[in-house]
Amino acid sequence: MKTLYLLRHAKSSWKFEDLSDHDRPLAKRGRTDAPLIGQELSERKVNLDLMVSSSAVRALSTATLVAKELDYDPEKIGVQEELYRIDASSLLHFAQGMPDEYEQVMLVGHNPTFTELVNMLVPDKSIANLPTAGVVGISFDCNHWGQISSDNAKLLFMDIPKNYR
Repeated sequence: MKTLYLLRHAKSSWKFEDLSDHDRPLAKRGRTDAPLIGQELSERKVNLDLMVSSSAVRALSTATLVAKELDYDPEKIGVQEELYRIDASSLLHFAQGMPDEYEQVMLVGHNPTFTELVNMLVPDKSIANLPTAGVVGISFDCNHWGQISSDNAKLLFMDIPKNYR
């Protein structure tokens, strides 16, 4: 059994107009929501084997704050530039390439890609939008990441910070 968690970055700041999109930091709400969703994941007993984040500042900051709540060493967060502007099909291919030694993997990134991938994998549980700091857990009835697909996917949960504020 493989489990994939898709975590959208927390709310980012538009305060610094001179920064590129890639370099935008978290807003105050984002710095509050990321640990909050991390605490909820901890209560769900999420035990990550691997966390991989987009290289964007807001995504990596979100990953770091969530990792701390899950007792996952932030130094072990993998950073992948390609997750910054990846499309849903390519993101699925990326997940399918995970080493089989990992059972529970979290990817931290961006919309619309994450919403599109959730809808691709579990179309009967379609969502309109994965909000900032929203996380979706999907389990797959298979032993190899290369086998994950909508045919063996099951939506475990969708958590959003708004439910816990």
